[in-house]
Formats: sequence, structure tokens, C-alpha cells
Amino acid sequence: MTQNTTTYDVAIIGAGICGSSIARELSRTDAAVCLIEKESDVSAGTSKANSGIVHAGYDPVPGTLMAKYNIEGSRLFGQWAKELHFDYKQIGSLVLGFNEEDKAHLQKLYDRGIKNGVKDMRILDQAELRALEGNINEDAVCALYAPSAAIIAPYQTTWAIAEGAVQNGVTLLRNTTVHAIKKEADKIFSLTTSAGTIRARFVVNAAGLHADSISRMAGARDFTIVQKRGEYCLLDSNCRSLVNHVLFQCPDQNGKGVLVTQTVDGNILIGPSADAVSEAAKDYTGTSSVSQETVLKAASKTIPLIPRRNIINSFAGLRAIAYEKDSEGKLVPLNDFIVEEDKKVSAFFNVAGICSPGLTSAPAIAQDIVRMLQKAGLNAKENKNFVAERKGIPCFSRASNEEKKALIAQDSRFGQIICRCEMITEGEIVAAIHSTVGATDLDGVKRRTRAGMGRCQAGFCSPRVTEILSRELGIPMTGVTKNGGVSYILDSKTRDTVPDIFDQDKEVRS
Repeated sequence: MTQNTTTYDVAIIGAGICGSSIARELSRTDAAVCLIEKESDVSAGTSKANSGIVHAGYDPVPGTLMAKYNIEGSRLFGQWAKELHFDYKQIGSLVLGFNEEDKAHLQKLYDRGIKNGVKDMRILDQAELRALEGNINEDAVCALYAPSAAIIAPYQTTWAIAEGAVQNGVTLLRNTTVHAIKKEADKIFSLTTSAGTIRARFVVNAAGLHADSISRMAGARDFTIVQKRGEYCLLDSNCRSLVNHVLFQCPDQNGKGVLVTQTVDGNILIGPSADAVSEAAKDYTGTSSVSQETVLKAASKTIPLIPRRNIINSFAGLRAIAYEKDSEGKLVPLNDFIVEEDKKVSAFFNVAGICSPGLTSAPAIAQDIVRMLQKAGLNAKENKNFVAERKGIPCFSRASNEEKKALIAQDSRFGQIICRCEMITEGEIVAAIHSTVGATDLDGVKRRTRAGMGRCQAGFCSPRVTEILSRELGIPMTGVTKNGGVSYILDSKTRDTVPDIFDQDKEVRS
């Protein structure tokens, strides 16, 4: 085991949307920061598989951390998108009502939104609603309209934020699992990891689904993360005109319900379900025909004629819900985020139970954690070399003809289409592999470039992407994985050389 002798000011555990955002905000200072991720890439947990909605902020109960961070985060996302060059579209959301009871509930959401500080909301009548959404169910009679709601690609966003942190000095440690946390006599935390011992003056636990284990590891607050699984299905981009906004139904005790929305890439996303995850099936992210049918049936109340033959993929994500024991020892939901310095272990911070609207809240949580760290004694000055803007990689399919010509003139690999469904070039894939936080496997390339996300779902392009990864990373083809670990794409060579059939013919004739 390699011993890491560096003592960091702050060690952040978990490189999802919250951990990466905290790292980026800390990179505005001269603090020595490391971002620790147990998987092979950032955004490998809950951050990669969710609805991708920047919520307006009318759902959370006023006075909660959820309400506070939702509003602040929603206002920050537009600026972060400009600086870090990730896709962000403010398309607005509609919560549909189908009867008088729903209309009364929409009024409650409106009043809650006003208390939380959501701007420009309106309750629409049926005529106004149908003018915005022509394919809506005719039974929908009203809707709460929140124009500030937006959509992003959560995996692309997390990658961009993490790159913004690393380009400003944060050390990213991938494939690094934390096994133990101990506070030494000198008040420095010692983190025993799969990559050696890491020392840090402050620790931020942003470990998502595993935040409860990390907190207990440090002897800090004892809470439990209960996982809730949500299934989605994705329609081909030729269905992009099906809806124009994020469409919700009135929420219930399981959450915001099944939504139908555009994605920033022009697909239509439907879901999620709200399935409990048993301990035996923990971390299970597969899909089932039963849950898929449940999702589609619920969505048909919003859009009656869903073109099922255009479904190109289905997937599941896991939400982290924080629970604690009550006075009788029964686990009860907290119904809020945990964002605090621990009361028992000083200099240890929990950022846990970050379910919806956690994606929206991440930038605001990050700013607040930095303030808490400074209040707790983090002596960090302004990073005078901080660069807010991240260049990103070119998107060939969205470029003008002149821009495409310029890209090809600069690098001929931009003239080689690898993924025909999404028109992704070899130049983009190579750029993604060699970017600041580069892709190291097929899923990493997919999340950064969309190669493999089209109608054929990587059926044609994956061999070429595997070949490019092998070449650019200097590893054998059999060393390329789907998503790190032992998820190898190829098992072995079938033959060492390709025989020359003409030479064989000569031998036969002779």
C-alpha cells in the first residue's frame, strides 16, 4: 500500500454533484483540497441517474434546508453553466391539475413557492395550458407554471464542475475507497483508504448512498440512508416535440410523481417510479417490466399517446433518504437534508440525505459548506489564480458548417464520425479522454460526449470507442472496461494474426 504523506486542509469524500461543487468552491481559496471517489469516475452514483431538473422551489416546506438551498441553487445554476460550459435550458415546469382537489393543491404549492421566494409563478387555466402544451391530456384543467425551472444533463454537469475544481488545484483521487477514519492526537484526521493513508484537517462527507457508513466510521452522527429506486425510460430524439416543458402531476407521499420532460439533448425522459430497495438488493439499479409499465401507465395521464416504439433505453437511479431513530427506536424520515459540522466530532462535516431537490441545491450547499469550514477554523485565503471559466470540449453536431470546417482543419479526427446516431467524432472522444478529468472507460466517454446514447445504444460505435480508448490510454483492448473495475469489454483475442486467404489458396493449389 502506498503511503500518501500529504496533509490536506480539506478531504471531501464523494465526487458526485455535491462533493464536486464543494471542491470547486474551495478551489476559490488557497486551501489544499482532495476529492476522494471510490469509483473510476465522477458522477458514478446518484448524480448520474436522475431527472436532471433544476427545480423552481415551490415543493420544499418553507424554513427547511431543502427550501433554502433549492432557491439559492436554482439562481446559481445559470451562471455556473456559462462559466463551466455545460448544457442548461430554462424551459419552465408545469404541475398539472385534473380536478378541483388538484386545483386546491396547486394553490398550496403556489403559496409555498411565494414563501420560499420563487418568482413569476402563475396558475394557468385549461386554455392557457393547452396553448403551451398541445399534446397534453384533455382532462387536465389547470396547471402551476414556474418559468424558472430548467433542465441539465446531471453527469455532464458534475464532470464540468469537477474539472473546474481540478483545473484550480484540487487533487482528484479516483478508485479510492475509504475504509477507516480516525482523528489523531494532533487533531488531524487520518483516512485509511485503498490508495494509502490520507491526512486532513477537515473532512466533508458527501458520500451519497454511503454517507451513513462514512459518518459512523468517523464516530459522528448516527443516521441511516434508506435507498429508494426510481426507474425511467427514454424516448428517441425524434419525439422531442412531444412536450415543451417539464410536466409534473400533483405530488403525493412518494414524491413529485412521474414526470415527462425534454432533456437538454433532445430526448424525452419519463419517470421515475418510487420503489423501495431491500437490503438484499441494495444498490440494485436494473429495471423491470413491471416498473416500466407502471411508469408508462402513470405518464399516460399526462400524455395519453406516448410513442412506446420510440423507447430506446430504460435505467434506474437510487435516491438517498435520511432516516434517524425516534425515542422508541423506530426509523423515521428526517424530511430534510443534513448539512452541518458534526456536534460530536469537530471539523467533520456531513452533507447527507441529499435527495430531491439535491441536484438543484448543490451549488448553494457548496457555498454554505465553505462558509461553515471557515467559521470552524479553515484558514484559507483567496486563490488569486482562480479561473472561473472552463473550456470544455467541442460539440461537432451543434457547430455551424464553418466551425466544422475549422475543427477538421485543426484536427482531422473531427472529420471521422464514430457514433452515427449522435454524430460524435473521433476528435471529441480523444478530447474527452485527455481532458482535465478525462474519461477512462466506455461509460466515461458516453457521459462526456454522448457516444453510445443514440438510437442503437452503442451497438455500432462501442468497438471503435474501445479501440480509441486502448490507443489513447496505452492499454491493450482487453484492458478497456465499461465502467471501471472488472467490467472488461473484451475477454481475449480470438487469434493473434488475421490469416491471408490468398496465401492459403496458394498453399492449397500447390
